Amino acid sequence: MEVSVKKIDDINFILSGTIENNIIENKVAEFKEKLTQKTNNDTSKSENIEQEAAGEVFKEFINTGIKKANIDIDTILGQPLLKKYEQQENNVYFEVALSTSPQINTDIDYNDIIPDFTKPKADPAAVEAKLQEFAQQQAPFTKIDKPRAVKAGDVAVIDFAGSIDGKPFEGGSAEKFNLKIGSQSFIPGFEEQIIGMEYGEERTITVTFPADYQAEDLAGKETKFDVKLHEIQQQEAQTPDDAFAQKILSDPSATLDTLKEKFADQIISEELSQLYMQELKPKIINALNEKFDFTLPENIVEQEIDAKVREKTKSYTEEEHKQFLEDKEKFLQLRESVREDAKRVVKTALIVEALAKKEGIDVHIQEVHAALGYQAMMTGQDAQELVKYYEENNLMTSAKMGLTEDKLFGKLLGFHNQ
Repeated sequence: MEVSVKKIDDINFILSGTIENNIIENKVAEFKEKLTQKTNNDTSKSENIEQEAAGEVFKEFINTGIKKANIDIDTILGQPLLKKYEQQENNVYFEVALSTSPQINTDIDYNDIIPDFTKPKADPAAVEAKLQEFAQQQAPFTKIDKPRAVKAGDVAVIDFAGSIDGKPFEGGSAEKFNLKIGSQSFIPGFEEQIIGMEYGEERTITVTFPADYQAEDLAGKETKFDVKLHEIQQQEAQTPDDAFAQKILSDPSATLDTLKEKFADQIISEELSQLYMQELKPKIINALNEKFDFTLPENIVEQEIDAKVREKTKSYTEEEHKQFLEDKEKFLQLRESVREDAKRVVKTALIVEALAKKEGIDVHIQEVHAALGYQAMMTGQDAQELVKYYEENNLMTSAKMGLTEDKLFGKLLGFHNQ
């Protein structure tokens, strides 16, 4: 095994060299020998023993390069990046990019990059409108006194039975089901066709399941529902008072003014969040990138470029993907088009990490789960499934960094003192 090291700059290295074929062959034989020595009770098998052996040799190659370059393993950032692999007659040639953590001087004064802003105030009219809207939402649904046709906002109590090509399907029927018209909780087009139905009326509704519907056997299929209307319910507007506030806040000492203060705080929080996302956060990121100057880890930049390319091409059809991958020039052009953005993302993340450490800011995994739970609630997703998706797609680190960034910027902006 021959390994040479080229130092590109203060943190980036290229490890290059060869691994003789017999080294890999010996490692494969070693792995196979270990497998055969396992007891009869151990039924574990390795179907990829050649890959595992090659991976082990590759690790030894990298470790040899690290020792030769006298690199402190604790300073290595990210994963080594394989830049070149070439099968030669008696060996394999490798080029691997390796980066260490950059030195970021956090002792400089960076408070001058914090933008000035005026904390929003809650407009009394907006508070009153929010109160009335909330009171309407909390009002109970009651059966209407006089029969009339269904209109938007009503709750229609219905029986329905769905069928495809005349055959019922599982989960496609119910009796005395309360459906709020306008909730968009049913297949698109269903609720709209309920509007206008009269008491006791029976109607056949035709809709088509969305092409991306979760049940594959129903996706994209035209469906007929036989519907019968039993009852119409509507919300009776409530007049907010102290008793209403005490019930909503579960506080016997609360008053209507107490509830209004809660809504005022909510409005301020929403407007401040909007100001932060649209104006303050971009300004801070721009200023930090101009304030700090250091060498970027090339392997991390390349990984970020990979991520951005995947994001841009994920909507491609299979044929488009094939054409894109076959057109090397087009592929390289796309990579270069996102390079500067990728470098900016990596630089910002490294600055945030360094400043968060100095400011004593940390984000625990429970906070990430809570944030994802809130995101799931606001978007109508299953919280556990969303967390699982983030874990399986290696997005938890990114989610944690996003929370760390917001915590840091919030502290720098003085939000906790507002």
